[in-house]
Amino acid sequence: MAANAITHKEKIMANADLSPVPAWFGEYPKGVPHTVDMQAYASLVDVLEQSCKRYRGVAFECMGATLDYAELDRQTQDFASYLQNVAGLQRGDRVALMMPNLLQYPVALFGVLRAGMVVVNVNPLYTARELEHQLRDSGAKAIVIVENFCTTLQQVVAKTPIRHVITTQIGDMEGFPKRLLVNFAVKRIKKMVPAWSIPGTVALRSALAQGRSQPYARVKLTHDDIAFLQYTGGTTGVSKGAVLTHGNSVANLQQISAWMGPFIEDGKDVVITALPLYHIFALTVNALLFFKHGCRNVLVTNPRDMKAFCETLRNSGFTVLTGVNTLFNGLLNAPGFADLDFSKLKIAVGGGTAVQQAVADQWLKITGVALSEGYGLTECSPVVSFAPLDKPGWNGTIGVPLPSTDVALLDDDGKPAAPGQPGELCVKGPQVMQGYWQRPEESDKVFTADGWLKTGDVAVFEDKGYIRLVDRKKDMILVSGFNVFPNEIEGVVAQHPGVLEVACIGVPDDKSGEVVKIFVVKKDPNLTEADLRKYCQEQLTGYKLPRYITFLDELPKSNVGKVLRKELRGK
Repeated sequence: MAANAITHKEKIMANADLSPVPAWFGEYPKGVPHTVDMQAYASLVDVLEQSCKRYRGVAFECMGATLDYAELDRQTQDFASYLQNVAGLQRGDRVALMMPNLLQYPVALFGVLRAGMVVVNVNPLYTARELEHQLRDSGAKAIVIVENFCTTLQQVVAKTPIRHVITTQIGDMEGFPKRLLVNFAVKRIKKMVPAWSIPGTVALRSALAQGRSQPYARVKLTHDDIAFLQYTGGTTGVSKGAVLTHGNSVANLQQISAWMGPFIEDGKDVVITALPLYHIFALTVNALLFFKHGCRNVLVTNPRDMKAFCETLRNSGFTVLTGVNTLFNGLLNAPGFADLDFSKLKIAVGGGTAVQQAVADQWLKITGVALSEGYGLTECSPVVSFAPLDKPGWNGTIGVPLPSTDVALLDDDGKPAAPGQPGELCVKGPQVMQGYWQRPEESDKVFTADGWLKTGDVAVFEDKGYIRLVDRKKDMILVSGFNVFPNEIEGVVAQHPGVLEVACIGVPDDKSGEVVKIFVVKKDPNLTEADLRKYCQEQLTGYKLPRYITFLDELPKSNVGKVLRKELRGK
């Protein structure tokens, strides 16, 4: 482990005292403890092994193919054995995973962890420059990659520490002959695999077969071993690897399990995973949580194909759905979605970015199930707070802190914000990262002297300890000395019936310093700028009114569905 990781872990643990009786404890659902048992699992591998012994049903499903708990146990052991015996990698080596939601992902994920190695999740849509940075920075020695993205790897692999390239095709987990048909269609008919050439690659199916013939050596892991280098932009600068140990991940898994467990039916629930598993939200909340509870996880490879997505929902008997605001909004506007059977749906969770009231209201109207909002960030493994699931109904807050979690609102001087006033949301708890990989200076920037993690988000406390997220600190707009928060403007504009999506930024102005600019995707093609200006004047005070309105065909989004405000600057 990097020296800075140890320093920050010691700092956090030394200052982890929680308030004796936080106000939010009174809002905890019945049966949810104030603290969690960190010692229930020695590592994430312990979680895997216990679930595979306990459950016999389907663990993961994708494109009609399934992987049950026994098969996953066997295949992940085979892959771990390959990494240990054939590839010759050592405990603590980093292994990159670059693939969308496929059955190959959980096999590779748990296989790497079982080998005692560190998972480095990679966005498959990275450019060559972004991929090179992450592979070099992490020091990854191996990568598991879907062939569709090998052309990107080919451009940079020689400039990275990568020595083992394990490839897979989209249909590789399908049975014969469907596997051959799917792979042929993807490569030859749909032309989705650009030509590539990387010497010495090994097919994942071959790696599993080779590992099966070798003795697997179980690695004894502890909470101090690193499980993930999860890359994030952090608060500023280039992408950095948040060091998340098995202890961090086990802690957050136990926290979310304590919170949602009373509402989950072990071995029975069906969760839809449309968010990519390489993202920390889906990784922890979907892949790990529902695996721990023995549920069926339906992976959606391409959630942008709304027709196919709705068909997956129609055939799955889903009971749980997680997503971000743009995903829920997209479903609500997808033909046929409103006609689906929602009788089994009981939990719908929004995270990643603020859920807008217009989306929450429409979701409840169509599905009959309220959206429950949570909040987290990569540096917290990721979940910090959650709305109580026994109090359905969107209220615009991000709920209350999870068990064994403390939060504070600090002003620019690092002092507690005045009651009722916004401040930077800061966090302490066992799920907080150890620091940024080999970047002690960057780590120092996000931790206070007494161990609080500064999230970069501005929030206010409401009654009973509920947290209302105001906005990203760096996205706040300053108009003539008045703070304007883009989330508020977006939430108001989104409620106009002619608006499909909206994003808000601040732009320079000679008189007021900054003014508000909004970008709108129309739902009603007849919507005009004059219509929106009139509506905004009825809903917003003068300094919050958009000075500029630009209509776009679509908003720039990350692969998770977050609107990328930074890409709107200069438009």
